[in-house]
Amino acid sequence: MIVTVTANPAIDKTLALPHPLARGEVQRLTGSESQAGGKGINVSRALRASKLDNLAIFPASADDDFTHLVEAEGLRMLPVRIEGKVRTNFAVTETDGTTTKLNEPGPHLSAEEADALVAAVVAASHDADWLVLAGSLPLGVDSSFYATLIEAVRAELGDASPRVAVDSSDAPLEALLASGTRVQLIKPNAFELADLSGISDGDTLEADPQLAADAAGRALERGADAVLATLGGAGAIYRDATTSLFATPPPTRVRSTVGAGDSSLAGYLLASVTGATPERALAQAVAHGSAAASLPGSGVPSPEQTQPDLVRIDHLATTGEHSNSIATSTKENAS
Repeated sequence: MIVTVTANPAIDKTLALPHPLARGEVQRLTGSESQAGGKGINVSRALRASKLDNLAIFPASADDDFTHLVEAEGLRMLPVRIEGKVRTNFAVTETDGTTTKLNEPGPHLSAEEADALVAAVVAASHDADWLVLAGSLPLGVDSSFYATLIEAVRAELGDASPRVAVDSSDAPLEALLASGTRVQLIKPNAFELADLSGISDGDTLEADPQLAADAAGRALERGADAVLATLGGAGAIYRDATTSLFATPPPTRVRSTVGAGDSSLAGYLLASVTGATPERALAQAVAHGSAAASLPGSGVPSPEQTQPDLVRIDHLATTGEHSNSIATSTKENAS
């Protein structure tokens, strides 16, 4: 079982215009759609599509519109009551693909509400294989909240604690790594990995998998046992203390990249709970991410829509010294 935590959830509301957005004018929409959003929710959604038992935890009242949206999807959930309402993020889309985003501030969590969220996660983690901490943090909690939460789980469960995967960025991730609290996996994208490691920039990392692997090596030194870094359409890299891998997806007609990285993390977790090798887990991660990108909107793939056997796995150098060549290359059949 996997527990996901979305500490700062949002209702994602898409507003479709039939023409370019014009400031100061009344404009009529061709349609609108609302969906429960947040990285942890996206991971739970992808896991459920593959029939893996999971529990989505988030701060919201039982009668919040966000809670109703999650319930309507059939996700197994544990809302932790707060006084404030879950924020709404608006995306105004135009026919040429231009998207304008307007994000509301989230609710302010009191100390008591933050403590209740921690207690709920600790209680739910007793039977979990993985604990996934995903996304930004709400107002009212310190940037060290993820470290506090992990330490609370480990203080309660000790050696029976679940493995921890973190998909966050900026201050929450920096504070976690600075705390000395080790996690089993972090899942940055190329730009987040560049910020984290101080190596080059995101575009350069997407174009150079060996450099991305070297950047991931620096992240290992800061407190992660493994790094799964998505590199956009180029694929993804996996790095741990002894293994450095680059995965290339099969040719994909991209329809939407919304949530593709979250599906990649879900694919990795799906393989991990079966005891898969790093090669197989990375192949499943990239298969899930590329399949998600081929679907409209924020759709998540079914197992039948993923093709891990078509993902190419290359073994990279693990010296930490950048090379433009791949040290050794193997075609992984993920068998």
